[in-house]
Amino acid sequence: MAEVRPPEGYLGTAARITSGPAPELVEAGYALEIGDAPLLHRGLTLADLAHLVELVECGALTRDEAAPVGAVLLKLLDSPACGFPYDPVYGDAYNSRERELERELGPAAGRLHLGRTRREAGRIAFRLALRDRLLSLHADVAAFARAAADQAIRQAGTLWADTTYLQPAQPSTFGHYLGGFAEQAVRHLDRIEAAYRLADVSPGGAGGVGGTRLPLDRDRLAAGLGFGAVGPHTRDAMWSADALADAVLAAAQAVATLSQLASDLEIFASPAFGYVTLDASLCRASVLMPQKRNPYALPVLRGGAGTLVGRLTGLLATGLTPSARTDNWLYAYGEVAGALDLAGRLVRLGSAVMTGLSVDVDVLAAQAVSHFTAAADLAEELTQRYRLDYRTAYRVVGRAVAATLAGGGDQLTGPVVRAAAEEITGAELPITSELLSAVTDPASAVAARDAPGGSSPGRVQEHARRVRRRVAAARRWNAARRTRHTEAEAALVSAAQALTSGG
Repeated sequence: MAEVRPPEGYLGTAARITSGPAPELVEAGYALEIGDAPLLHRGLTLADLAHLVELVECGALTRDEAAPVGAVLLKLLDSPACGFPYDPVYGDAYNSRERELERELGPAAGRLHLGRTRREAGRIAFRLALRDRLLSLHADVAAFARAAADQAIRQAGTLWADTTYLQPAQPSTFGHYLGGFAEQAVRHLDRIEAAYRLADVSPGGAGGVGGTRLPLDRDRLAAGLGFGAVGPHTRDAMWSADALADAVLAAAQAVATLSQLASDLEIFASPAFGYVTLDASLCRASVLMPQKRNPYALPVLRGGAGTLVGRLTGLLATGLTPSARTDNWLYAYGEVAGALDLAGRLVRLGSAVMTGLSVDVDVLAAQAVSHFTAAADLAEELTQRYRLDYRTAYRVVGRAVAATLAGGGDQLTGPVVRAAAEEITGAELPITSELLSAVTDPASAVAARDAPGGSSPGRVQEHARRVRRRVAAARRWNAARRTRHTEAEAALVSAAQALTSGG
C-alpha cells in the first residue's frame, strides 16, 4: 500500500507512527477532519490563548517562555481559515496548526501541549462554535414566534371552521390556529436554551482524561473563554456527545413545526380551498404551465425538516459506540454545525412565510357557517337546557344532521331537530328556530370559548401578548450571553497582549 509522504521535516507526533498515512486514510478520514477546519479555526486559537495564559497564571510557564507563543497566536486570531495552510496529510486541523506554529516558533510551539491534549483544544473550539450557532437559531426562532403572534393578533377575529383530519370540526378563529404555532415556537426557545446550557460547559483543564497534575484553575479557564460552567467530570467533558444530539434535536423540532405549518398551508393555499395566499416572492412559476403559482417555500420547509430528522438519526447512530471512542466525534463537528445552520435558514424562511401570509376572510367565514360545525354546541345546549345526557343529545343532533343531508339541505331547522329529538327520546322538545340560530351562529360559538387559551378573539390576543413577552425575554437572554462571550474574549485577548508585551 502506498503512503502519503508528509512535507519535509515532519517527524510525526508519536514515535510509534513510523510512516506517513495511507492515501485511503487521508481520503476517508483525515480529509473529513480537515473539512472542519473553518468551523474550528478561530476557536482553536482562543483555546490556545486561554491555555497559554493559564499556564503562566498557575506558574507552569514563565512569561518569557509564553510570550513568543502568544505573539504568534494573536497574529493568527483574526486570520481567515481560507488563508491557513491546512493539509489533510497531517490529520485534523490541530495538527496542521501545530506544524505551522513549529515553522514559526521551533520547539517553543511545543509549550502549548503542556497539560493538554489536542482533543481538549478541539472540544473547546467546537463548543464555542456550537454556542454561537445555538444563539443564532434561538434568535431566528424568537423572530418566528413573534411573526406568528403578530399574525394571530391580526386574525384574532377572523372566523373559520377549524379542522381535524382535514374535516370541518368547530367554529374557531384563524388567529387561534396561527397562535398554536407561536406556542410551539415558545417551547422551541426553551429547548434551545436547554441545549445551550449543555453546550456552555468548559472541558478546559481535562488533561488526558482524568485531569492534569498541573495546578490549572479550571474555573479560571472556563471564565476566560466565556463558558457558564465547568464540566464536573473530566472524562465526560471530553468524550460524551449527548449534548450534540440535544442541539440537533432542538433544531429538528423547531423545523418540524414549520413542516407542519407548510403542509397545512399548501392545502389552504390551493384553489380548492382558497383560504390563504403566499407572498409572490415565496412562490415559483411552472416552466410549462403559465397559470400555475407553485408555493415553492413550503416544500423547501418540509424537505428541510426531513433532512434534519435524518441528520439527528445519523448522529444518534454514530453515538452507539463504547465510551472514549472517536466514532461519534469524527462525524459530529460538521454534521451538527451544518444541521444548526440549515435549521436557521429554514426558520428564517418560515418567518417570511408567516409574515407574508394573506388571509381571505370571506372564504374562511363562509366555511365557518357550513358543514354543521356548531353541531357539538347544539348538543351541549340540549344537555343544559333540557337536562339530557350528552350521548343522547349527540344522537339527536346526529340524526337531525343525517335527515337534513338526506333531504338535500345544508342547515338545521327547528322541525327537523324536534323530529329527531322525539324519535330518539320519545318526548317533544320545544326547540325553536331562534334557539337554533343563536346556538349555531359561529360568532357566538367562538365568543363562548373564552377560557384561557381559547379561540375567542380576546383570548387569542391575550395569548399572543404572552408570546410577545416570552420573545422579549428570550431576546434579553440571548443578548446577555452574546455580551458575556464578547467581554470574555476581549479580556482574554487583553491578557494575552499583556503577556506578550511583558505587562
